[in-house]
Amino acid sequence: MTTRRRVLLVDDEPIFLETMSKVLKARGYEVQALPGGPEALLWLERNECDVVVLDQRMPEMDGMTVLEHIQAARPILPVIMLTGHADMDVAIGSVDRGAVDFLLKPTAVDILCRKLDEAINRKQTLEGFSE
Repeated sequence: MTTRRRVLLVDDEPIFLETMSKVLKARGYEVQALPGGPEALLWLERNECDVVVLDQRMPEMDGMTVLEHIQAARPILPVIMLTGHADMDVAIGSVDRGAVDFLLKPTAVDILCRKLDEAINRKQTLEGFSE
């Protein structure tokens, strides 16, 4: 039995979304790519995923705000924060608020995939405990 690996990718940079979606799909992930926080939260109300990859800096709603909404609605859904700006306070703050990891863009695809798989395995383990 193959484990589904469903990723919600949220970033306001269209080229990043398109490129990363193609790369992750080629690696066997199911990807839903959305350009902002409000769209992601609406999508999550109606759909399931195994992990969220979330950009920190977005114009309409920043990643921290989206993270807080996700944590309130789905506390075991893992979120990996991404940013193009190295800011240790933001990294620490996002992990303190429930993100499972924080990566800088550009990040190597192998590293991102390893982090995705670790987050998915963690979620599946937590789901097993709640059954």
